[in-house]
Amino acid sequence: MSDLIEKLNSLNIGKVEENVSLSKLTTYKVGGRVKALVYPKDISSLTRLLRFLRGENILFKVIGNGSNLLFSDKFYDGVIIKLSEFNDIKFLNREKIRVGAGFSLMKLSLLAARKGLTGLEFASGIPGSIGGSVFMNAGAYKSDMGYVVKEVKVLTPDFKVITLENKEMNFHYRTSFLQRHPDYICLEVLIKLKKGKREAIEEVIKERKKRRLDSQPLEYPSAGSVFRNPPGMFAGELIENIGLKGKRIGGAMVSKKHANFIINYQKATSNDIKKLIDLVHSEVLEKYNVDMKIEQEFVNWE
Repeated sequence: MSDLIEKLNSLNIGKVEENVSLSKLTTYKVGGRVKALVYPKDISSLTRLLRFLRGENILFKVIGNGSNLLFSDKFYDGVIIKLSEFNDIKFLNREKIRVGAGFSLMKLSLLAARKGLTGLEFASGIPGSIGGSVFMNAGAYKSDMGYVVKEVKVLTPDFKVITLENKEMNFHYRTSFLQRHPDYICLEVLIKLKKGKREAIEEVIKERKKRRLDSQPLEYPSAGSVFRNPPGMFAGELIENIGLKGKRIGGAMVSKKHANFIINYQKATSNDIKKLIDLVHSEVLEKYNVDMKIEQEFVNWE
């Protein structure tokens, strides 16, 4: 057991794992290994952990479900913090839900539907955590988290727990206050929905699930849409129109089903995926002079 693991265990902060493959922590199913993976059991534990890591100048990153991350194949010489234990959920009066950052957004969408609450149907196919979805302002079908989030409880860089109102979160297309201030950590979210008819809500979710199965390569590991849609355009169409559907680098491939998905087709490495993303980006830029914004976050590539 390494010295770091011993120190982490001595903090009594929750489960600590050593030398974990990052492929287990991301939806691309790729990446090198990380020195330590920690699951803090509560806010106090998270605060102790962060104080220790910053005090010792140890590299760290807080992640959700890893559905928008591309770690390199290199060893991550630090600590990954996963907030899976922040998974409390409480249905309140007047169509409000208080839910922890580590809870599954897809699961929340289905639970809300069963209770006849409408507003989260768009999220039924988004494989992120609540915290990650708020961070990215995840969305689909012309809706996003900014429409349903009322408050966000965060841990500030100086270890204070504060609540940010919807306006303070500054939600815009696929971005939020948290993205521009990554030292703030989402802990818990208050969501406001509306009363609806359970049968109608579940029918919408069922229909959209079928549409996703028909149009997206869900049978392969991916991180969803690679590029944001440029204003007035569709990234998938731009990629398809220059003949890149099915383009492969190593085990990574531009999906033949949906050109804005890059899939781990056959034991891809992180490097395969990164090279293919860069190739698609540069070819669309050259052909259309459109600088498509990459959705995924690249981690440990320096």
